[in-house]
Amino acid sequence: MKFVENISKNDYIKFCNKNKNTHFLQSYAWGSAGKKNRGYTPLYVGVTDKNDKLLAACLILKKATPLNMCYLYSPRGFVLDFNDTKLLNFFVKSLKNYLKKINAIYLKVDPGIKYQTIDKDAHKIEGENNYKLFKKLINLGFRHTGFYKLYNGNQPRYTIRISLKKDFEDIKKEMSKSFLKTVRKSEEFDLEISETDDLKTFYELAKNNSQKDGFKSYSYEYYKNIYEAFKEENKIKIFEAKLNPQKIIKKFESEINELNKITSEKKKADRIARIQKLTNDIESFKKYKKELVVCSLVCVYTTYGAWSLYIGNNELGTKTHAVNKVYFESIKDAYDNGYEFYDLFGTVGDPKTTYKNLAGLHDFKRKFGGEYLEFMGEFDLVNKKVWYKLLPVLLKVYRKIRGNRI
Repeated sequence: MKFVENISKNDYIKFCNKNKNTHFLQSYAWGSAGKKNRGYTPLYVGVTDKNDKLLAACLILKKATPLNMCYLYSPRGFVLDFNDTKLLNFFVKSLKNYLKKINAIYLKVDPGIKYQTIDKDAHKIEGENNYKLFKKLINLGFRHTGFYKLYNGNQPRYTIRISLKKDFEDIKKEMSKSFLKTVRKSEEFDLEISETDDLKTFYELAKNNSQKDGFKSYSYEYYKNIYEAFKEENKIKIFEAKLNPQKIIKKFESEINELNKITSEKKKADRIARIQKLTNDIESFKKYKKELVVCSLVCVYTTYGAWSLYIGNNELGTKTHAVNKVYFESIKDAYDNGYEFYDLFGTVGDPKTTYKNLAGLHDFKRKFGGEYLEFMGEFDLVNKKVWYKLLPVLLKVYRKIRGNRI
């Protein structure tokens, strides 16, 4: 076997497309976007056999530091068969030498590998686990940075993942009744769900969500760089929900007229409640004169998996249940196109947390069904022990100084 430092773009993409362990964060596209968005230098390294066939690969994001040093991060790395002990040992040994060669302080990895089976409260239960692999990485020289429960690391340590390798009716059975009920309710608003390239509308809707939930808002250029990088490989979609307020008003007014014609006392209370709801909805729609997009969802893909990455919506998106409808249709789209799973890309490991609205977001994602999945977390392969201890302090000071200058 041979360690290779510069895998070509075509070879890297071909290898990742064939490997089920590939996460979108290990894609060539994510490296390209990271270079523009974060100033990382993407490195594509791996292992080949004697015939120069790739056996392992990984994207490493390099960040330069003073004194001609750097620190490295391989998000959801590596792309290989973790059960192949000989290959894993050789790769890690080669990476240690590589860290010395490029004067790196450390390399961080957070494999997209399940740690253990958990229940709805994130407690360990009987089932599948990867404790042996965890110990193997420790024995190879990695340091585990902790079993964090919130978004303390570079990536969420928990997610909700829906298996699509069964009949779609069975997938729906795992979804909550309340979720499916809102999907049905959304149909009365005649929402048009479609794929689009309209990134600007998505951006405006995403800004609205960030302000509402108190999360960081990315720039338009940030989203554009990701979209363009994944679009080159046809591995990204934007789903949008559009509605026509004036048509809805006419539709609801017509229904009210029909309800008012009924003189029977049977179900009178239900008719009165329905008329009141329709009247309130009409008032909500009156200020909107033109057709508009009320929700927009960005999904990214590998050969085998789909991830919902970013979403934006306005008040009508909430009122009309467009958010749930768009998610539902994107899951159905992934199923129809043969993907093996749909990942909601992150949730908390403490369902009852009081931090911001994370518990509410978790409850929302749980309604989709699927497996509540715990990953192993972050591992650091340290090359310079002293600088490894000093770096977090220096970065904190640097970011504080930089923040004061803005």
